[in-house]
Amino acid sequence: MDIDAFTAVHRPDWKRLDELVAKGRLTGAEADELLVLYQRTSTHLSMVRSVSPEGVLSASLSARLARARTTFTGARSNFTEDLANFFVISLPAAFYRLRWLTLWVGLVFIAVAWLYGAWVATTPEVVRAMGSDAELEQYVEEEFVNYYSTDPAGSFAGAVWTNNAWIAAQMVAFGITGLWVPMILYLNAQSTGMAGGLMHAYGELDTFFLYILPHGLMELTSIFIAGAAGLRIFWAVVAPGPRTRIQSLAQEGRSLVTVALGLVLVLLVSGLVEGFVTPSPLPSWLKIGIGATVLAAYWIYTLVLGKRAYDAGARGDLSAQDAGETVRAA
Repeated sequence: MDIDAFTAVHRPDWKRLDELVAKGRLTGAEADELLVLYQRTSTHLSMVRSVSPEGVLSASLSARLARARTTFTGARSNFTEDLANFFVISLPAAFYRLRWLTLWVGLVFIAVAWLYGAWVATTPEVVRAMGSDAELEQYVEEEFVNYYSTDPAGSFAGAVWTNNAWIAAQMVAFGITGLWVPMILYLNAQSTGMAGGLMHAYGELDTFFLYILPHGLMELTSIFIAGAAGLRIFWAVVAPGPRTRIQSLAQEGRSLVTVALGLVLVLLVSGLVEGFVTPSPLPSWLKIGIGATVLAAYWIYTLVLGKRAYDAGARGDLSAQDAGETVRAA
């Protein structure tokens, strides 16, 4: 099929469709005409996709049909319903899809952190290379603990939240590179392990865990989830399966943007714990118990609501109406 000739023949229909879509109100005759032109343009799109499924004309017709569909379908679901669908269906399903990869990312992170921690704790030369005795003692005995209480709890929680949300968003956004996620995870595991090893070398390992676990259980899990999401986007390009790479990337990208939005809220909770619970005078068992409860709530949400939504066919993607039509590919 000659695309240029096809465009020249049918452009008047497409132009008329755009004119009707742009009108605020339609008469009965115009509404009928809009429906006829919509059906006709849908046929045109099918013909174009059979020849050039990812061409400019295909994208243009698809966008034109989406605008027309919005015109004659009218108002969509209200905000409250969309919000409920996001938290009850889309978000838990998206988290559920990543459950195993999240666990594997976490295990590798912990292994790397433990190796660095053991290296620092058992190698005096490494400890000496990290600073003078006076500097390290000040860090272990004062700076590590004071870090959580120097600023007011509210502002500290907000700063932690925005910083961690930014890191998580980068891991999802730049996951397609295949390098960004492993690099960020490795650097964070290295710094966490070396801090723990240094605390152990000065006999303060219990203080390290007391100030890390209350917020770190959920905070680190959020980073693992973001890492898993980024790796899924990368893998969608490497192994798209029966879909084209563009289709695979688009579907995974839409689903994992849902994950990124959900992580903003999850990290808000961990930020509040870090700002208000970690430096508080509460008993150690209670502070760690609060952190463990937050983590357990996340996994219950993911494994119960997520499995239910996943089994019902949800994947965290947009609805078919919002995502647009797709063409079958072998």
